Amino acid sequence: MKPATAAFLAGALTVCVPAAGVLFAPSVNSQVPSGRDVVKPEVYASMEPAGRGGSFQIAVVMNIRQGFHVNAREKSEEYLIATDLKAQFPSGFSGGEVVYPKGQLETFTFSKKPLNVYQGKVILRLPVNALATAPLGEQHIRLKLRYQACSTEFCLLPTTLPLDAAVSITASASTAKPAHAEIFAKQ
Repeated sequence: MKPATAAFLAGALTVCVPAAGVLFAPSVNSQVPSGRDVVKPEVYASMEPAGRGGSFQIAVVMNIRQGFHVNAREKSEEYLIATDLKAQFPSGFSGGEVVYPKGQLETFTFSKKPLNVYQGKVILRLPVNALATAPLGEQHIRLKLRYQACSTEFCLLPTTLPLDAAVSITASASTAKPAHAEIFAKQ
């Protein structure tokens, strides 16, 4: 290649590569939120502390931004992504099935039939047993919350959030104390 041609190509690449970055860069001021921005989960334990040999519940409170909804656990259509909560129990703990609330049937312009959805504040409950072998002190139960948030105009990508349920364990169930009555009294 002639030196003049090589210099021309190098100059052209210097101009074209930055221009391509501008064309394909994501919008800095995007108006579409992420699923993490639309649903703000909070995690609570029904006992603080909880005792060995006793049971308690973990509640995941989903605070869903106004104007958005997530599909309920019992989805209306096969293609929809249902709300799902999974737990990974450490040694010394076991758990039951997550209790999901009933959704509300809502009609949206993009669907011919009403959809079963959650809106506003939704509480998912997970029963947990602290076995006689549960370690004492602060323990952590890992959770994964999966959902898809939608507005009346668009659906966001499905979101999976890692959550942590921290609970203090004492030597006896008789020393357990109820906590967060405002959340666990509403069953």
